[in-house]
Amino acid sequence: MKNNGSISDSTRKRFLWLEVSGAVFVSVAAVILHFMYEWSGNQFWATLFSSVNESVWEHLKIFSIPYVFWAFVELCCVRIPFKKFVSAKVLSLYFMLISIPLFYYTYTGIYGKNIAFVDILSGFVFTVLTFVLSYRMVVKAPCIEMYYRLSLVLFVIYCLMISYFTFLPPRLDLFRDPTSGEYGIPRVFE
Repeated sequence: MKNNGSISDSTRKRFLWLEVSGAVFVSVAAVILHFMYEWSGNQFWATLFSSVNESVWEHLKIFSIPYVFWAFVELCCVRIPFKKFVSAKVLSLYFMLISIPLFYYTYTGIYGKNIAFVDILSGFVFTVLTFVLSYRMVVKAPCIEMYYRLSLVLFVIYCLMISYFTFLPPRLDLFRDPTSGEYGIPRVFE
């Protein structure tokens, strides 16, 4: 029996299992990627996907890159119409990219400073919410595929931002390491 367009009950259940597994994977991967640059001895390869400083942007990177990786895993493991899947995943990705800094700057603006525990917990909470949103869009949004072209453009923009802003970050607070006041990759050889 088919429900919600062309997604069967068994596909929906498998996709739900993958989404729950993905939330766990992204959370664990983010913790590992937070320290990977330092653990690697500041190797160039680690700058591509791990956090190089404590800026909000670098924390977005360590949650969003595993999310995108997991989306490719899901794409290989479950049969969901491609345009529906891509639209839901990219729009959910942007939910993550917007909600984490929005929450961070709202609560630090009210409280006056950041609290590490709240920062960590909010990353995990927004990861779960991102997967919930993704699942709901795939299963319940009847016309999500109408955003397919927009999603492709947004995904290209995301890839450009991820590959560019670690190396040449704009001089905005989002990219500033609050512990050192620097932007981008720390100068370790001065």
